[in-house]
Amino acid sequence: MMTARIAPAQAPFGPAVQQWLDRTMPEGRIPFVLFTTLARDERLFGRFFAGGLLDRGHLTLRQREIVIDRTTARCRSEYEWGIHVALFGRRVGFADRQLESLVHGDASDPCWSEAEALLLCLCDELHATATVSDALWAGLRQVHSEEALLELLLLACFYRTVSVLTNALRLPLEPDGARFPPLPARRADATGSTER
Repeated sequence: MMTARIAPAQAPFGPAVQQWLDRTMPEGRIPFVLFTTLARDERLFGRFFAGGLLDRGHLTLRQREIVIDRTTARCRSEYEWGIHVALFGRRVGFADRQLESLVHGDASDPCWSEAEALLLCLCDELHATATVSDALWAGLRQVHSEEALLELLLLACFYRTVSVLTNALRLPLEPDGARFPPLPARRADATGSTER
């Protein structure tokens, strides 16, 4: 198990932090290590969570989770990927094959609808190039409003930031978080590698 580079804050937390934790954490669940680490500084805590996009917006819950899970998987943030899959994976109907694809596959995997495959392409292009090609943008515009496109970009970028934080801080995995699925033999044989 990794040791975090910065020790998390311990309760009691300041009133603003505690109020946010009470509103956000599932009942009976101790706060996530990422949250308590950021709680060391109430200003940074507030600024970080002001950028969150977990409210009802222009996307469905499933669309949101595809973008979050693909982005965190591409960034190799098993910490954040595991939290989202554990909390939302079943609610959005992810099958085991889709979870495997989010980590080891790509948009061509047959487990995705055409519109969902576009979301994977978006995450992959942003990860690789920090922009979106004209062809992909045109495809996304056929499915999403301009407001939804803005939200998709903000969501992918925010969770890249979250991934960098969790990786650089070396946060230990949450005990009840999901783990990356192993690389299936067929993919390892095809790539000659055990890593994406």
